Amino acid sequence: MKQYDVIFFDLDGTITESAPGITNSVRHALRKFGIMEDDQEVLNKFVGPPLSETFTEKYGFTEEQCMQGVVWFREYYEVKGIFENSVYDGIEEMLKRLHDAGKRIVMATSKPEPMAVKIVEHFGLAEFFERVAGSTMDETRTAKADVIAYALEECGITDKSQVLMVGDRRHDIAGAKKNGLDSMGVLYGYGGRQELEDAGADYIAETPQAVADQILQCK
Repeated sequence: MKQYDVIFFDLDGTITESAPGITNSVRHALRKFGIMEDDQEVLNKFVGPPLSETFTEKYGFTEEQCMQGVVWFREYYEVKGIFENSVYDGIEEMLKRLHDAGKRIVMATSKPEPMAVKIVEHFGLAEFFERVAGSTMDETRTAKADVIAYALEECGITDKSQVLMVGDRRHDIAGAKKNGLDSMGVLYGYGGRQELEDAGADYIAETPQAVADQILQCK
């Protein structure tokens, strides 16, 4: 494995097990549209990608409906859903190992930045992140590729060969590729091996410990 000095991490499905809060918020929004969705597999598709993208893919929403769906999603999420969430076992140890090894750690998430900051602070992980970069509340920056580009700019990173993007969904891998970054897919999140390999992940890790082991080239 190549040596990387800067590690970008996705949030949902990579740092935190966020499905309960996200899917409860989606259910809330869908109910407002008169849609009763009980298929957990369908609801889990909302974990990771921009909300509008999944509303369109799964329900054929118009742009206007997507905007309203996001409003109703946040109605629940900002009050309750944001903390219906937990950190995966081994994440804090992984981040500490990378931090102690001198790696620059940055978050690049499609979740709105203020919410991502609140989550990282709530779980006591803020000390490990140089920067938490997320989407905008007005939905003008939601695609993972755009968030990664924003994070690179905010951190003043010009040598992309030293950056590795770590995430659990195809959007993380595709966003990395679009920005000329290598990527690592994780199997403990919401995307499976096939999804990540099909997207072209350069590396695959099964656990948070394996993420650190590979990056630090431990045997």
